[in-house]
Amino acid sequence: MSPSFRFALQHQSGRARAGIFHTPHGPVETPQFMPVGTLASVKALDPDDLTRLGATMILSNAYHLHLRPGAETVRAMGGLHRFMHWSGPVLTDSGGFQVFSLEGLRTISEDGVEFRSHFDGSAHQFTPESVMRLERDLGADVIMQFDHVVPGQSDEPSARDAMERSIRWLARCQTEFQRLEREDPDAPTPQQALFPIVQGGIHATLRQASARAIVGMHDWVGLGIGGLSVGEAKPDMYAMIEVVDAELPADRPRYLMGVGFPEDLVEGVARGVDLFDCVAPTRMGRTGAFFTRDGRRNIKNATFRLDAEPLDPECDCATCTRFSRAYLRHLFVTEEILGLRLLSLHNVHFLVALMREARSALATGTFEGWSRAWLARYLTRSTLSSA
Repeated sequence: MSPSFRFALQHQSGRARAGIFHTPHGPVETPQFMPVGTLASVKALDPDDLTRLGATMILSNAYHLHLRPGAETVRAMGGLHRFMHWSGPVLTDSGGFQVFSLEGLRTISEDGVEFRSHFDGSAHQFTPESVMRLERDLGADVIMQFDHVVPGQSDEPSARDAMERSIRWLARCQTEFQRLEREDPDAPTPQQALFPIVQGGIHATLRQASARAIVGMHDWVGLGIGGLSVGEAKPDMYAMIEVVDAELPADRPRYLMGVGFPEDLVEGVARGVDLFDCVAPTRMGRTGAFFTRDGRRNIKNATFRLDAEPLDPECDCATCTRFSRAYLRHLFVTEEILGLRLLSLHNVHFLVALMREARSALATGTFEGWSRAWLARYLTRSTLSSA
């Protein structure tokens, strides 16, 4: 492991674990939820909001930043940390998921992917090498390999083809990553960590083959688990996490990509996952949906018109300590922008605090009972509220 990065396990309960992931821009206590700032901005929140609610690491997206404003602009402004005024660690996704989502706008070859921008239709090409250069310019602490992502219910031949191509592309990513470390010492973040991504769809043998090939290639700083939460059933997702957990080294952080609903975070931690990210908390917040310990709700519901309670009476976020459900509903009904911001803040805080609670349970040896009780309450009340 690079001297700039270190992962120390502190507590374990079954497969669940708590630790500290040390990076060039500071430590990250795990398990941890990373808010998503796709375009170098967590929608409706500024860096001070994120710091106050307890977030320590955030995610940005290389595909979107390549299109706007361009990696060369971000590098000229000192890299992502200076550009967005965030002093903590940053992870950039390579954009593989976004590129492969451009059905009808992209062409896949062994060399890479040619695609047209969803924004203005302009032509672009991503290769493993070009993505490494892009992520070098952006300057995140952790950068993800360029991988081939397929839908969650893909058949075995399709999933195998994508998994094997991802491994071949990983080798090219690693070669270019190592070259850039040697030849580009003036990058915004000179010491970065490249995470590989385990693929294989919902096919256990492919997940095992992917994980084993990746582990055999190099002593990675950490590892990503990709291609989940893309349309497969939740039991299939949980089963694949268990398969991968058994194959990955225990002394490296595991990052489950694009997964961020509360129940999935708790289930993921129970299966050995350390890092999570998802756009759900801010996307839901912009539509009036919010998390509570008793399940998901929507503030636009008429039952909240005269409700003086906070969104979640057990939450200590800046929204819940000041504003009533009635007021927040008023903001949404009248289309006031403040409503979007306040619900987004609450939802992100909810997930960050949930992982903090999981760490505490691991530290006190109560994780198994805590997680079982938390899920029973959340899922039961969610079912009742939607009935």
